[in-house]
Amino acid sequence: MTTYSHSRVSTFENCPYQYKLHYIDKVEVETPTTIEPFMGDMVHQSLEELYKRKKFKQRVSKETLIKFYRDLWDKEYSEDIRIVKEGLDAKNYKKMGEKFLSDYYDRMKPFEQITILGLETQDRLTLPDGNQWHVRIDKLGCDDKGNYYVCDYKTNSRMKDQEEADSDRQLALYSIWVKDKFKDAKSVKLIWHMLAFDKDAVSERTDKQLKELQEEVVNLIKEIEKATKDNNFPRKQSALCDYCVYKEQCPSFKHEAELDKIEDIEKFKENEGVKLVDEFSEIKTKLSELQDQEDEFKKRLITYAKQFGVDIIYGSNKKCSVKEFDKIVMPEDEEAKTKFIKLLKDLNLYEECSMVCYPKLNSRIIKGDIDKKIISSVDIVKDFRLNLSKRKDVEDE
Repeated sequence: MTTYSHSRVSTFENCPYQYKLHYIDKVEVETPTTIEPFMGDMVHQSLEELYKRKKFKQRVSKETLIKFYRDLWDKEYSEDIRIVKEGLDAKNYKKMGEKFLSDYYDRMKPFEQITILGLETQDRLTLPDGNQWHVRIDKLGCDDKGNYYVCDYKTNSRMKDQEEADSDRQLALYSIWVKDKFKDAKSVKLIWHMLAFDKDAVSERTDKQLKELQEEVVNLIKEIEKATKDNNFPRKQSALCDYCVYKEQCPSFKHEAELDKIEDIEKFKENEGVKLVDEFSEIKTKLSELQDQEDEFKKRLITYAKQFGVDIIYGSNKKCSVKEFDKIVMPEDEEAKTKFIKLLKDLNLYEECSMVCYPKLNSRIIKGDIDKKIISSVDIVKDFRLNLSKRKDVEDE
């Protein structure tokens, strides 16, 4: 059985291809991380050090905590850490981390709200399917009333709202482990310390919710295992791509990374890929213009035919027939469309008049989400779909 974790399954959800590179191929990268997770790690380690010292009754001033953070940052930081957001540098992020720690220190001192049971815990939870789930809790504590607290430090720039907290998978799964390990637990409260806002988000789950969550996770793991077996890891582009350490190795951005290294504008224009896309774009533009012209000429020909009462118009070498015919317009309103389809079915006309919805059928067959007899009755071949869109850096200009 495999050991899964929140970060592992989240990677698959965000981009299956990134999952493949990281967890299966174990590809090494030149850029170890981006600045956001690096800063988050420095803050986590600093708060862990704070609570370790408090455990041994050592006095820890805010200045001592900030110094530890600064020294750790200077020791661990390297110039190859990627900074995505324009206008910011490492110093900005370092100062942000300092503020997070300062605000947290002022709000939580003397740090005796709960009894600390564990910091950066390392354990395993057995899921219903037998797989293991990695349990790593930033801060685990309890009080004298049987309440346990699973705490997580977040340096996100967006506040977690209540709906997000109540649907979060990571800490909820940890609470299952807490209930199993500490039989006296009357409640397990999930707390996200949102350091950028100096606030907490709090949630709690029922046993029913936790059971349903485990079922969801097991189903997600089945998806991952099927993708691994079939070696099917499609790329999923999103805003997260800018923060991916595999971006330069991804087929969706590999050529862009190659172009970014070209400083001479003439060499850039001579790149074969650039020339192909530029020419293709020009052809697509011309085709679009020609389509507009065709539509306009159709209108003019129809007007001419009506004006002179003819249905064939003659040119020098060709002729154009203009035939009027009746066609139906299907209801566009969703409610009206539903009623129309129901009427066809009630009159036993639906099967006779309907057509196979190719896009839906294609999707289900490719996913294997259909009877195997259907799959075996068709051939699956490779094809290509080309689509032009503006480059992000061009859109931003």
